[in-house]
Parts: sequence; structure tokens; C-alpha cells
Amino acid sequence: MQLIAVYITVLLIWSTTPLGIVWSAESVSPSLALLLRMSIALVLGVVIIKLFKIEFPWHKRAVYFYGVSTVGVAGGMFFTYLAAPTMPSGILSLIFGLAPLLSGVFAQKLLGEKPFSVSKKLALVLAFSGLVIVCYDKLFATQGGLNIRLIDFLYVLCAVNLFSLSGVLIKKVELNINPVASTVGTLIVSMPIFLLSWLIFDGSGMPVDFEARSMWSIVYLGVFGSLLGFVGYFYILKRLSASTVSLVTLITPVIAIFLGNQLNNEAVTDSLMIGASLIILGLFLYFFGNKTIWMLALSPRK
Repeated sequence: MQLIAVYITVLLIWSTTPLGIVWSAESVSPSLALLLRMSIALVLGVVIIKLFKIEFPWHKRAVYFYGVSTVGVAGGMFFTYLAAPTMPSGILSLIFGLAPLLSGVFAQKLLGEKPFSVSKKLALVLAFSGLVIVCYDKLFATQGGLNIRLIDFLYVLCAVNLFSLSGVLIKKVELNINPVASTVGTLIVSMPIFLLSWLIFDGSGMPVDFEARSMWSIVYLGVFGSLLGFVGYFYILKRLSASTVSLVTLITPVIAIFLGNQLNNEAVTDSLMIGASLIILGLFLYFFGNKTIWMLALSPRK
């Protein structure tokens, strides 16, 4: 029951994080929203380490681990927040759903994993075809009177590539570390980047029109999205099969699109539904394509 509860918690956190990012940047600059979110997560993480006396390594290999994790956390989040003011939360979730496919591509290049099977190649074609349909639709449509810019799609694509690259680089590091310690170490290394980005892109101090929805979104993302979400993810990753954990990436875009439509008035067009369906179908084929093909091939004929 505990494992099921953690799994559902991670699913809900990842489904609500895109909307939280969009809301958090409504009345403050994206760089400040990101800095405040990560600061909250870091402070809480340090408190947890002290209270529960969790081992926190700071040797050469651990620092390297934190560094490669920072590629995904700092780099990925920085570009995501740049796109947040105009990017619908459902589209954010859809694009980040491509992370497992991109990780597979990076793993071939960096880890020497075997080339994609036919089903996985077809999965890539389907998923990126869906992304093209979504991007084309949103570039020439409006969301609440605001055009979605091409640069914002490029920001998010850059973010998900950095996130995927980081995940592959982490696999090369042989280190047994508590997930809370790994999260805190990554945040410590990432914090100068968050601070510097705020000073460069904003640096104007706290805004006077800090709306409540932005404030609570930042708090929610700091506590759940940046701390508990990662801890829960590492927890289920150790106890469930990779395919079971990967189901999260199939489900979260659906929930995120629904929440964006119901809570943030984000339009759900026919093109969005077609593109989203292709992306999700591509993810399903990527994870379960070979098994499905074998099951169909070996099923008894009547």
C-alpha cells in the first residue's frame, strides 16, 4: 500500500507541475519564480538531512554526480521557465513526455546501448510527428489572445534534451546515495546558476504585485515538485520495474492537458488531441512495442 501511495503521489506531482510552473510565473519574473522554488526545496532538504541524520557525501565522485544532475535540473528548469509565460501547461507536459525517447537516443551514443528496434524507430516517428502537429497548431493559433512563440517551443525542446542527457550521464556514475542527499547536493550545485540567471535576466527584487496564486504555486513546486517528487521517483525506481515507472510519462500528459483546460482555460483543439494521441501512442510503442508484437505473433490462431 505504501508503494502504491508513493506511485500515485509521483503521478499527481508530475501531472500538476506544468500548471504550477505556468502559474508561478504569472506575477513574478520566471527567473525569480525558479530561484524561490529551488531555495524552498534546498532549505527543506537540508532540514530533512539534519533531522534524520542522512549521510551526505561530498567526495569527488559525489560532486561529479551532483554536477551531471545539475545539467538536467538547472539547465532543464531554466529553459522551461523561460517558456512558461506563454506556453500552455499541457504542451509542457507533452514535450517532456518525450524524455524517455530522447534518453534512448543519448544512451546509444554515450553508453553504447544497442540500436533501436523497428518498433522503437516507429515510436520515434510517431511521437515527433505528433509534436510537429501540436507545434504547428499552436504556432498559428491563440491561447487567450496570446500567440505562442516558436522560441518557446525551442526553449522547452532544449530543456527536455538537457533533462534526458543528464539522466543518461547519471547512469555512468556508480554511486550508492540516498535520494534526499542526491536531491540536496544537486540543488546546492545548481543554486549559483539560479541566482546568476535571476541577476542577469531580472535582479529587480521582489515584485510589489506578487499575486497569491503565484506565491502558492512557488511554495507547492518547492515542497512537492522539487523535493518530494524527486525523492518519490527514486523510491519507486528502486522497487518497481522500469516499464511500470515509465507508465507515468504516458499518463501525466493526459492529466496535465485536462487540468490546464479546466483550471487555466487552455484550449483543447482537434490538432492538439491528434498530436497528443500520436505522442502517447509513440511512447506506448517505445516501452511495450516489442512485447506487444511478440504477443500478437505467438497468440493462438482460430
